Amino acid sequence: MEVAIYKTYAKKKAGGFMHFDIIVAKETSFEAVLVYGATFIRSRLQDKAVMLTRDCRFYHVTDIIPRWEKLIQSQGYYIHELEGCH
Repeated sequence: MEVAIYKTYAKKKAGGFMHFDIIVAKETSFEAVLVYGATFIRSRLQDKAVMLTRDCRFYHVTDIIPRWEKLIQSQGYYIHELEGCH
C-alpha cells in the first residue's frame, strides 16, 4: 500500500508552532486530510482548531510501514509528530 505524506504546521496560541506529518492512504481527499489535522490539533491544544490549506502541503508518496498501517486502517490516518506537539 502506498501512502501520501502531508507536511503540516499549526501556530500555538502561547507561541511557537506544532510541526507534524499527516500520513494517509494516497487516494484520501485533501479535505479529509485537513479534518484529520484539525482533529489532532484539538487533541493537543484543547482548542477549536481549523486547518487551513496554507497550513498543510502534500510532500510525497511512499510505501507504508507497519507502524502506520494499523492506525491508517482503523482511523484513516497516522500522525508523525515532529516538533512542538507536546
